[in-house]
Amino acid sequence: MGLQLYLDLLSQPCRAVYIFAKKNGIPFELRTVDLLKGQHYSDDFAQVNPLRKVPALKDGDFTLAESVAILLYLTRKYETPDHWYPQDLQARARVDEYLAWQHTALRTSCTRTMWQKMLLPVFLGQRVPPETLASTLAELDRCLQLLEDKFLKDQDFLSGPHISVADLVAITELMHPVSAGCDIFKNRPKLAAWRKRVEAAVGEDLFQEAHAVIMKAKDLPPADTAMKERLKPLAQLLLQ
Repeated sequence: MGLQLYLDLLSQPCRAVYIFAKKNGIPFELRTVDLLKGQHYSDDFAQVNPLRKVPALKDGDFTLAESVAILLYLTRKYETPDHWYPQDLQARARVDEYLAWQHTALRTSCTRTMWQKMLLPVFLGQRVPPETLASTLAELDRCLQLLEDKFLKDQDFLSGPHISVADLVAITELMHPVSAGCDIFKNRPKLAAWRKRVEAAVGEDLFQEAHAVIMKAKDLPPADTAMKERLKPLAQLLLQ
């Protein structure tokens, strides 16, 4: 059995894995796991990933969780072009630095922004206190400034002159607040120019394909009672 990727393109790390595999011509079977339907909690999926999260990878008898681990596994197994995860010690360290930072910074603020601004009020019909949203947007702005000042600087891409997995992880994160109607690039010309370079490097068609689901999330019909109950713990967490 060949490579299987368990993904839901509503998820930003799943989009990064999807884009990377497609861009590099890596053959895989897409196994869609619908997060909003709770399919990641099924017993069958738990056999692939006991953490019950996507993305997940199955390569023969080998299974792997966590998006960064999956991306790096793919770079090594398929010997993708060096720029994705450079052999140069310091260039690779820059990629690693961003991947280590983003988990508790940009990932958190982008996720909270998308849920508080769109999915909680529109999909779950749950009121978000204005002060909570304001605090989340302020934190997002702080993280965007760090992304520019610390990581992008005056470079074409986050780790230097060429696109890397760090850029894929970053851009897929930023499309979460974009999908909720936040024009985060409007007053950030440096970041806007970087986004255009990333899209061009990936290919516009592939970029749009990977983000079609999240960009249509605002049109989701309201959740039914069972789904609201299932997502209640997550909603409470995202309002803290």
